[in-house]
Amino acid sequence: QVQLVESGGGLVQAGGSLRLSCAASRSVFGINAMGWYRQAPGKQRELVATISRGGRLNYADSVKGRFTISVDNAKNTVYLQMNSLKPEDTGVYYCHAETSREYWGQGTQVTVSS
Repeated sequence: QVQLVESGGGLVQAGGSLRLSCAASRSVFGINAMGWYRQAPGKQRELVATISRGGRLNYADSVKGRFTISVDNAKNTVYLQMNSLKPEDTGVYYCHAETSREYWGQGTQVTVSS
């Protein structure tokens, strides 16, 4: 069982930055992959960025060069640094963890104003 708690969302102007955090209830060493997904109003949830236990990174094309995913193993926390934010980045951002099951956080709202 893995519980995920996100934080760090908020309202920011276009061009600004935010850092999202996702704290896991257990060591991330036992987790195959962690990542961030987002869901905009009226749209399906989509992948933003993932990091595997081996350190392999994967980003959506729309965020490459602007967002960075990282993990602090000592804090069992995964981060999403978001720079050069655009209005189209607006949505609810969900933390995701994969073991033999999938786990989701409750989501944190990110709103980018133009």
